[in-house]
Amino acid sequence: MNAPVAPSPPTDPAADDARGGSALAAWHAGWAVTVGLTALAAVGLGQGGEGLDLAVPAALTMATPGLLGLILLGRDGEALRAALLAAWALAAIAASGLSGGLTGPLGGFVFMPLAAAAALGSSRLVPFGALGSALATLVGLIAVAVHGAPDASPGMAAVSALLTAGAAAMALRLSAARQTRRLLAVEGAVAQAETVLAGQPGLTLVLDASGAALAAYGAAPAALPVDPLFEEGLVAAVHTPDRPAVLAALAKAAAGSEVHVRFAPRLALDRRILLVLRRLDITEPPRLIALALDATLQHAREAGLEAARAEAEVQNAGKSRFLANMSHELRTPLNAVIGFSDIMRQRLFGPIPDRYAGYAQSIHEAGGHLLDLINDVLDVSRIEAARYDLNIERFDVREMVSEALALVRVQADDKGVDLAAVLPPAPLTVAADRRALKQIALNLLSNAVKFTPAGGSVTVRAEALGPDLELTVADTGVGVAPEDLARLGRPFEQAGGAEQRAQGTGLGLSLVRSLAELHHGAMSIDSTPGEGTAVTVRLPVVIATPARADVEGEVIPLDRSA
Repeated sequence: MNAPVAPSPPTDPAADDARGGSALAAWHAGWAVTVGLTALAAVGLGQGGEGLDLAVPAALTMATPGLLGLILLGRDGEALRAALLAAWALAAIAASGLSGGLTGPLGGFVFMPLAAAAALGSSRLVPFGALGSALATLVGLIAVAVHGAPDASPGMAAVSALLTAGAAAMALRLSAARQTRRLLAVEGAVAQAETVLAGQPGLTLVLDASGAALAAYGAAPAALPVDPLFEEGLVAAVHTPDRPAVLAALAKAAAGSEVHVRFAPRLALDRRILLVLRRLDITEPPRLIALALDATLQHAREAGLEAARAEAEVQNAGKSRFLANMSHELRTPLNAVIGFSDIMRQRLFGPIPDRYAGYAQSIHEAGGHLLDLINDVLDVSRIEAARYDLNIERFDVREMVSEALALVRVQADDKGVDLAAVLPPAPLTVAADRRALKQIALNLLSNAVKFTPAGGSVTVRAEALGPDLELTVADTGVGVAPEDLARLGRPFEQAGGAEQRAQGTGLGLSLVRSLAELHHGAMSIDSTPGEGTAVTVRLPVVIATPARADVEGEVIPLDRSA
């Protein structure tokens, strides 16, 4: 494994920039002072001559960029350095025109723009420095062609050449120092990154696209030795059945996605490794960075949860089968109890005392209530046990709704609740289980009547919305509180107070929801406490779109005299 090297002291970019700017300003100041003193010394020598007279102002012109460079002590930037290089080029061009360029006493100064470009430290500026030197040379040749060659001044020529050579050497030294600082900064950043990676809770790998390890940091899981990763690659360390998943993860990560994949190591099949892969775009070609973590405990917990879930499903299915069988066995004797009590309360075999007739009536009502409960439990159990088979047939929904309304009419009359139906004028044909749809409508209507006080109303609406049948039962009853809505539709869940809960078993809406889902439909409830409830069942069972009339439907009042 590649052990991280001890990091060098981190460098401060701001401090480096300040040091570089100060050194550059010092270079400019040294040039300005040196050239200025050289010009003054030349004047002090008292050597006349037209060439020397022109060389002195030319030298002072070349000192100007050095003075301008002092502003780098306070601020710096790419634009400022480019402007400073332009000043060097203009000064060299002017000095070359005054002194005769390469043939004059200041011939060495022609190359100062190139030296300044090296001192300024940007490779992009070097071509412009060379261009400035070339223009200065050209202007000097033009000046010589126009005005003739200047007087010879070997001493000044030698001094200018030495000054230019010294400035260029110092410029190259500045550039080398700057590159060294940058290299140290990069090395420090790399060392810091390696230190961070080594401290991560796991093994961090740098991989190529094929999965070969290029570098490794941190603590490797015991089941995933590092040395084979460098020799054979990551894929070779993966258990064979898991290799396709790991290869696919490598491909996705190379495409730019972050991928999580889990596999069993080839050397420890009872362990699990979680691999997090991501593309590392800062390298060329792009590499992959991977974090390998020991996920054995997490895998064991998930496996335990999966086993517990499977066991719970088996137990739930067994419970459902038990309830279905018991409900079936209970219905036979209960039907006998209901039948004999009905014979007794109707006095079919002769008169009986009124007191016994009252007992028979109570037995009949209790038996009917118990039978309804058993039937609901049986249906719920059959659905949960996946033993409820739909008998699909074609029929007119309006007939089914009318049959359900007729069954709850007596209950509504006894409570003083008005019933109404809004049905389409044309036949609404569906392909569904007729008994299941009738049970849906009957359960919804019974619930609505049960929880609607006297003087209220219950309305059932059936309509086709494209391929869907929408059946809605709305009432003006007590309503359901918002906190109870989420629970309704689950077996034995009820809403309201104790008095309301005593009126049902909590299976009606559960059956409606389950029967709707068997038809690939859904149930929804909309309710406002004190105002009423609307339950809507939507099923994709319509097989023919009825002709649209001028009105959406008609209200069909119940014939209470029937």
